[in-house]
Amino acid sequence: MIFIAVKFTVRPEYSDSWLERTAAFTAATRAEEGNLFYDWSRSVDDPNQFVLLEGFASQEAGAVHVGSDHFKTAMETMSELIAATPEIIHTEIPGSSWSAMGELSPKG
Repeated sequence: MIFIAVKFTVRPEYSDSWLERTAAFTAATRAEEGNLFYDWSRSVDDPNQFVLLEGFASQEAGAVHVGSDHFKTAMETMSELIAATPEIIHTEIPGSSWSAMGELSPKG
């Protein structure tokens, strides 16, 4: 699996509308055949920072994603909304989904 984590620092005036403004891109990416997950979170420490966790089935699926029209459109749109160049972690890891955490489970 290709695992990608990206931190986006958004201009303050767009922070509250970021998820709405990226919703079409998110939906299109989630619909891609090789997409395993594509999930946004907002920082609890910085209301202008969002973290995106993405998983793709293979390098090829990731290349299809980056080559898609919706990716190109999103990069153009996002460039007007961000305050800084996003930070990224991109790596290949074994597996094809999330695993259960062995150290913690619900009581009861």
